[in-house]
Amino acid sequence: MAISPTGTAVGAAATRSSSGSTVASNNNPMQAWWETIAKARSAIQALISILGNNESYESLLDSESPAKALLDSREVAEAIATRFLRHPSSGSASDPLCRWLYETFQTQDADLHLVVLRYVPLVAGLYLSRVVNQHEVAEQQAHPLAGFEAVLLALYTVEAKARGGRPVLIHVPDLAQPSLYHAPRNPAPEGSLSPIIGQLCAPLEPHGAVKSTKRAFIVGVALDLFNRKIALMPAEAKVEACEFVQGLAGQNCQCARCFEDEFTSENFPDTNSNISSNLEHNPNTGPRTLIEELRKFGIEEGINGGSPSPSPKGNRGAGSGDCCNGVVDESRAKGARVPLNWELLQPMLRILGHCLLGPLNPQEVKDAASSAVRVLFARVSHDLVPEAILATRSLVRLDVASRASAARVAAATADASASKNSTPTKRRKPEMLLVSNASLVARS
Repeated sequence: MAISPTGTAVGAAATRSSSGSTVASNNNPMQAWWETIAKARSAIQALISILGNNESYESLLDSESPAKALLDSREVAEAIATRFLRHPSSGSASDPLCRWLYETFQTQDADLHLVVLRYVPLVAGLYLSRVVNQHEVAEQQAHPLAGFEAVLLALYTVEAKARGGRPVLIHVPDLAQPSLYHAPRNPAPEGSLSPIIGQLCAPLEPHGAVKSTKRAFIVGVALDLFNRKIALMPAEAKVEACEFVQGLAGQNCQCARCFEDEFTSENFPDTNSNISSNLEHNPNTGPRTLIEELRKFGIEEGINGGSPSPSPKGNRGAGSGDCCNGVVDESRAKGARVPLNWELLQPMLRILGHCLLGPLNPQEVKDAASSAVRVLFARVSHDLVPEAILATRSLVRLDVASRASAARVAAATADASASKNSTPTKRRKPEMLLVSNASLVARS
């Protein structure tokens, strides 16, 4: 049975029919726990029938928390990514893997929802990349990406119902009023301290299909759902999210290689010798402003399909790929260069911010985010998006500052250990000698 966007109504009907059993199970914690285990095992068995039998897959059924084990399974993630990337009919209405993601998200289980959200960057990246080249797809398929659209619409519909037609507002204090941390000489009346209310996101309208005018907005809502649960995601999912951002931003752009000297030599002069190899820069470069940095770029017609590629005019005495060697990892980039609207850029920046500055993230996640944010900085600099330029520039500077701070701490630790090892220690006299001397004094 093919997936269609109208399947959301079927899922809603199933939810209403199962509401009675859910209320009954809430009164019995043991029964609720067993129902959760049964749902997770049923989802794993359905996934095994799609991916094929494997010992690592079957071991998930014996876990005490099957949904958590499915979320953290690297073998399952690699199998799903390989099937999506290499299977010719992936993302279509008849794709069983898209159907599995859609039906799994319809279950009223928070752990299984995390499993579906774990693959949102992969689904969104492949969908947007293929939409750009949709004219190259065979014309016999009326909706070649209907499976991806059904999954994204399911996420969008759930969020639209949760917001209830209300916009997302933000309250900003009026800067004309005195600060809360100071005692003003003339207190202002209570009625004049009303905060300024701004609209962060417009109300979500219900959609039965993914239109071209609403495509970026729907994908952005799905990415925002992923960002809300990103702290619960495994490290591999965060790396895939960074690869998704770098791929859509345009991995062929070489401008991301030429920003390191602006962020290191002038702002952190004491840590130039301690910064790791992926923060290397040219020490002979003077300070630059953002406008001067953007002037050196010349957009030329690229090789791959006429996509724009930069032509750096201000070489710093080295090749175009040597000015910040190791910062941009082109092996991580996947996908095609797509238009980046502000609805897409907002969740991308939040995801990169968490991956870059999260204290519990492993180093591989931070490295992937560092590479992606530089590529995104170069892309928005070409597109001249002021808000995104400010945000990405700030993330790059924070990344450089955090790495410089870590280098200082490592250098201080190394110096302390070296000085401790080189400090001479006074040898203690043997206890027998001390006893003999005491006895001699007593006899005398």
